[in-house]
Amino acid sequence: MKKSPFLTVATLFVGIAGSARGADLPISVPLQVTPVFGWSGCSLGAHAGLGLANKTFIDPVQLAQDSVIGPGTTSGATQTSVNVDGGVIGGQIGCDYQFAPNWVAGVEGAASGLNLRGSTTVALPMGNPGDQATVTAQTSFIPSVTGRLGYTFDRLLLYGRGGVAWASDKYTINGMVTGLGFGFQGLDLRTGWIAGAGAEWVVSRSWSVNVEYDYYSFGTSSVLMSDNINAFSGNINVKQTVQVVKAGLNFHVWSW
Repeated sequence: MKKSPFLTVATLFVGIAGSARGADLPISVPLQVTPVFGWSGCSLGAHAGLGLANKTFIDPVQLAQDSVIGPGTTSGATQTSVNVDGGVIGGQIGCDYQFAPNWVAGVEGAASGLNLRGSTTVALPMGNPGDQATVTAQTSFIPSVTGRLGYTFDRLLLYGRGGVAWASDKYTINGMVTGLGFGFQGLDLRTGWIAGAGAEWVVSRSWSVNVEYDYYSFGTSSVLMSDNINAFSGNINVKQTVQVVKAGLNFHVWSW
């Protein structure tokens, strides 16, 4: 049967109209959504930075002069400050919980090895002209246990922290008075507090980096100083504070 030319043209127009309507329909494209990072979980990592400590000694002059010359030689008290600085390196482990919904609370244990060392000299006026003592302080280890509270902007966390810390120190007082040399040494382990603030940024699903400032106060305590050269011994009071600026790298080992 021979098709009518009019039927063929009508069929062509119907096909074109259908194609045009199909072209007007929106094309479905999968929406790519970057997942929001969750801070709930545990991590472990390492840190490195710089530290500065101030040690105030009361009274190294009396310790030296009264030990060598005799009790009651020194009148009044002499206060001597020693600033020590150096490198800091250590590690940390902690866990966090995200709530409400942008707040993050957590706890962390950290231990830092330090090479903070410095010294100063003090005159010994009751000895011969030029007699003096060298006072040296060294901080070698600071562990801490802290809580932290922060506010997160997805992968950026701004936080403050505070808790308890311990400091391991070594002190020496060496010199000569009235022609007799002396060498006092004392070890100190004391408890104090830490307060700090920082920022942490997630760089991948499992890794984050942070920068942090911490202030430590260890108060004033009495330290027994012993002179093994002459078998002298005596106590001095030492007040100390420590400041640390550090950067850290953390591996998130467990999230929920």
